[in-house]
Order: sequence, then C-alpha cells, then structure tokens
Amino acid sequence: MIETTTQLKRLCARLNKLEFITVDTEFIREKTFYPELCVIQIGGGKGAWMIDALAPDIDLTPLFDVFRNKKVIKVFHACRQDLEIFYHLMHEMPTPVFDTQVGAMVCGYSGEVSYQRLVREYLGINLDKGMRITDWSHRPLTKEQEEYALHDVIELKALYPKMMDEICKNNRLDWIQEEIQASLDPQLYEPDAQHLLEKLGLPFQDPAKIHLCARLCEWRENWAKHLNYPRHFIISDYSLVECAAIRPTKEEDFKAIRTLSKGFLKNEMGISLKMFCIEVAHEAVQEWPIKKHYVLRPNKKNRVEALRLLLNIVAEENNVAPTLIASTEDLVQYLSQPEEVRFMKGWRYQLYGRRVQDLMNGKLAFLYDPVKKALIIRSV
Repeated sequence: MIETTTQLKRLCARLNKLEFITVDTEFIREKTFYPELCVIQIGGGKGAWMIDALAPDIDLTPLFDVFRNKKVIKVFHACRQDLEIFYHLMHEMPTPVFDTQVGAMVCGYSGEVSYQRLVREYLGINLDKGMRITDWSHRPLTKEQEEYALHDVIELKALYPKMMDEICKNNRLDWIQEEIQASLDPQLYEPDAQHLLEKLGLPFQDPAKIHLCARLCEWRENWAKHLNYPRHFIISDYSLVECAAIRPTKEEDFKAIRTLSKGFLKNEMGISLKMFCIEVAHEAVQEWPIKKHYVLRPNKKNRVEALRLLLNIVAEENNVAPTLIASTEDLVQYLSQPEEVRFMKGWRYQLYGRRVQDLMNGKLAFLYDPVKKALIIRSV
C-alpha cells in the first residue's frame, strides 16, 4: 500500500517509463456531491499497487503527472466515474485514455458489458465482485478488500493487449476513438443549466417557466457544490419542476408547492429559494434550446422500427454493438434531419448509412433465411 508522497514518487518514476498502465478507483458517494476518493489501484509492467488516497501524508500530484503524460496510455474499464474523480482533482482530463468497455463494443459485446464477463471470456478467470459494496473509507482495509481491489487492475493488464490485438487485426481502432474522446468532454462532469434541463423531461413549453427551471438548476448546483451534498438532498427534481411550473413570487405561492415542507421554506435553503425565485421573476426571459423529443406518427414509428431492424442485422453481421453505430435518437432524427445524423458520416456511413439510404429508396428487402434461421437483407 502506497501511503506517503515519497513512496508515490518512486512508483511514478517507474510508471512514466511504461507504454500503458491500468487504473481503477474505489470511492464513496452516497451522501456527497463530489465522490470521495478512497483508493487508487494501478497496474503496470509486472506489478500492481494500491494508493491510499486518504493517507494524511500523501500528495497525489506525482500520479497526476503520470496521468498527463501523453506517452503512457491510461487503461480503464467503464471509465466515466473514474474520469469524473480525476477531472475534479486535477482540473483537467487524464490523456490518452482507453476504455475496455468501449473497446468491447467493436468486439461483439453490448455497451453495458461487465468487467467480470470480459475477464471470464478473454482470460478464463472468474472474478468475485462481492467486496465492491464495502466501506472503502474505513482503515485499515482488510486483506480481502486489498486482494479484490488489486485483481481489477491485474486482470486488466492481461485483458487490454488481447482486446487491442483483436481491434487492430480487424482495423477498428478508429471506430471507438470518437466514443472514447466523447468521455473526455469536461461538459459531462461540469454540466451547464441546459444539460441539466434536458434530463428533467419538462412537462411545459412556456419560455418563462423553462427559464426559471434553468435558473433553479443553477441555484441547486451551486448549493450542492457548496455543501457537497447530492442534488436531491438540496431539492428533488420533482420539486424543482413544480416550483418552475408555479413560478412563485408570494408566500402563498410557495405554500402551494406540495413537495416543499413548511420546515424547508423556513430554513436557510428555503429562504434562499424564495429570494431566488423572486429575483428571477424580474429577469428578462432567456431562451433555452432544449433538444426536441419527437412524437412519431404510426407510419414513422414503422420506419424507425425498419431502421432498427436493419441496424441489428448490420451489427450482427459485423460483430459490433448496435449502440456504437446508432442510438434510437439517431434513428428518429434521421427521419427529419438525415444530413445531421452521425451514421451518415465516416465509417458508420460505410457500414450502415449507405444501406439505410438503399432501404429508404426501396433497394433493400428483409428476408428470412431458413438455413441460418435469421433475418437477412437482400438487394432488390
């Protein structure tokens, strides 16, 4: 266990000489806005190490320098939460990064494939994930916790080269670069009001209500960061939307919000909410361009299902996850804005987009092959 900055510096001097390292983290987050990093696991060369992120005499800067080293690939599995942790600690992204969950998508696995399954199928090893839900902030860690944590990066060291060989053999490395690069977008980890709005599924279209809702998202985000509480500890999504729908400016208006208790309205946060709503009521209403949620007529639903069927056939033929090629949102968007859809460009076009065009132009048909016992597509 690495517990001092001196030990970490010696380790990082070794890590900076490697072609790639494997990385995993253990953290707790149930009652905080920011994840509390407890342990960092690193695999590289013939070794694997645990770094005690809670040790009183440790400065993680040497490790962050490794994460900035563009000559060392940082390999994760399902990296989103790990990257969020390091982004907030480093104020920048580790680079370059490889995510084996994304890599698996061009090797025939779904986008949600588990690490246990990949390790079992690539390495023939069954991992026990029973220690995942233990308290990683408690010290000292048990022997079982340490063994569990290290195995994640040890097996990843063996998994990554095997997966890369398969990806490169099939010339598919560029297929996943876009997905991995998207995970490095800071917007994912510092969402603005517009992105927060899109997650709420607003039941109204009134610009003034939408404006208040957006500003309330900002208000809640500031409180959550200030107190380091989860967003729903400040105010629930439902309460936030209800408040925006009522647009309260008087005490009676706030009392009409069913999901806000009298106690809340009298405490510091509730008073802040009331003052903020009154303040926003005097602002000029701003436009918030929220993504459209298309309501499809029956005939368009059938077209989307035809596109989905074609997608599944193409994905199966090429042993790639359908979601890497196109999402349901992409399929729906194609019906109104075909030139803007990502599968009409690059490798996705060659694999799927051009066949979509053929299908829409009546040049493709679906057939059932009784020998293969599967649907196939044929030119007509």
